[in-house]
Amino acid sequence: MTRGSEFDDFVRGSATRLLRTAVLLTGDRAAAEDLVQEMYERVYVHWRRISTGAPEAYARKTLANLAANRWRTKGRKPEVALADHHDRGAPDGSDAYAVRDQLLAALQELPPRQRAVIVLRFYEDLTEAQTAEALNCSIGTVKSQTSRGLDRLRLITEPALLEGLR
Repeated sequence: MTRGSEFDDFVRGSATRLLRTAVLLTGDRAAAEDLVQEMYERVYVHWRRISTGAPEAYARKTLANLAANRWRTKGRKPEVALADHHDRGAPDGSDAYAVRDQLLAALQELPPRQRAVIVLRFYEDLTEAQTAEALNCSIGTVKSQTSRGLDRLRLITEPALLEGLR
């Protein structure tokens, strides 16, 4: 199998998951698409080295770092565009869209590192060790950022929104 076809298979298999993660990190679908494109460019450059290991872990780490770098260089919080916003309830009659939009908006209130930790730990379901590796930090940092992030989310959201994040 050639480098290009292996990479193409990786992109096809990971694009949806990584785009969802990027949307959670940025709060904006267009910015997330740009972030994923930039991430794939960086992954491709290093494909020979990372393809034998865990390329999706490398891609998640790259996404988190790119999102934090963009936030830092802009010098302000990203705007929350809430892509694909729905004015009516979910097809099953629940308020799933409203809950999703509230959580997405609340995530944007967190500093980039806390947001990345919360997204990787609870959305991507990574362990503390995997999150620490993805963000190139210690497990203690993951624990403290998780605690601070959840505390902040509890202050700015309805308690019922965070029931699954314990």
